[in-house]
Amino acid sequence: MQLDHRLAQSSEFIADLTLCQVRLSHNAAFPWLILIPKIDDIIEIINLSRPDQHQLMDEIAQISKIMQDLFAPNKINVATLGNVVPQLHIHVIARYHTDPVWPNPVWNTISQEYFELDLQARVELIRQYIQFSID
Repeated sequence: MQLDHRLAQSSEFIADLTLCQVRLSHNAAFPWLILIPKIDDIIEIINLSRPDQHQLMDEIAQISKIMQDLFAPNKINVATLGNVVPQLHIHVIARYHTDPVWPNPVWNTISQEYFELDLQARVELIRQYIQFSID
């Protein structure tokens, strides 16, 4: 898979699922995961084969459930925009009534850096949950 350099720079690898790579957004303001299908030159969900479309939905549900279990959000936002980075990637974001931009979208609002130890701890926590959900 050729990973767009902007996705590589703005997120941290967590795990590979059957179809997608799971990455953690570097924006610590929100629990924010990104699913990226491991197929080159895919821009839209409709560019995936029908079986891969179904697999993508299964993986979105799996990651959404992990986000719900780990972070107990009021709402999980799932979105694919691709206006800046055309490579298909799906955002799965835990949202809270108390977050600084609720109920508005998170795009281009606030950004908070992870401390390196916090980043690695969050990656490992999510990695363990993903492994547990696969077993």
